[in-house]
Amino acid sequence: MTIFFLVAAVLIFFQLRSVLGRRTGNEKPPRDLYGSSDPAAGPNAPDAGKVVTLPRRDAADEEDRFAAIDAFTPAGTPLNDSLRELNKADPSFNPKEFVNGARMAYEMIVMAFADGDRKALKGLLSREVYEGFDAAIAEREARGEKVKSTFVGIDKADIVSAEMKEAEAFVTLRIVSQMISATYDKAGTLIDGDAEAVAEISDVWTFARDSRSRDPNWKLVATESEQ
Repeated sequence: MTIFFLVAAVLIFFQLRSVLGRRTGNEKPPRDLYGSSDPAAGPNAPDAGKVVTLPRRDAADEEDRFAAIDAFTPAGTPLNDSLRELNKADPSFNPKEFVNGARMAYEMIVMAFADGDRKALKGLLSREVYEGFDAAIAEREARGEKVKSTFVGIDKADIVSAEMKEAEAFVTLRIVSQMISATYDKAGTLIDGDAEAVAEISDVWTFARDSRSRDPNWKLVATESEQ
């Protein structure tokens, strides 16, 4: 990887942290469903630090809380209901900001895979997905193949589903992108792709995050190609 692309990857990584998962310094501790609801249980209470006292919310507060979700997808739809459930577990979740971050993550992951950049991939992928990517890169290296790719852009990135599994949040997106990609063997002969043509790629990717974790970052946990 050239110095230029290394610097670009670092910049994208920090942009990703600031949008896909970010801390503002004002985050509440993870929600404790069994915490005390006694208003007198303040920071100096005997059990302070063991439980979290949450402020009460009235109906108006709930509607304000979901305003970003309702602006993203109509209220009453299955997707809206699912995103609301995510927001209940993680009040900082904003679907529009999530999609913006996922778009950057997609480009970074695709290009890191093409470049064989395991270090960049490791922080963005779940263990299972990383192992699959690592195996594919290793096979490519063993054959002496090189991939040259140019990321043209993303045409569409839409959330198609979201769900909570216990404390784990899952968001699935359909991403349509355009890339130029060509694979060469060790002799430099083109064996796959086209170094001149722009190809449209349609993927379905799922990101996940433990809503109890103080780590704000999401990781790619599943991939599927629609082609």
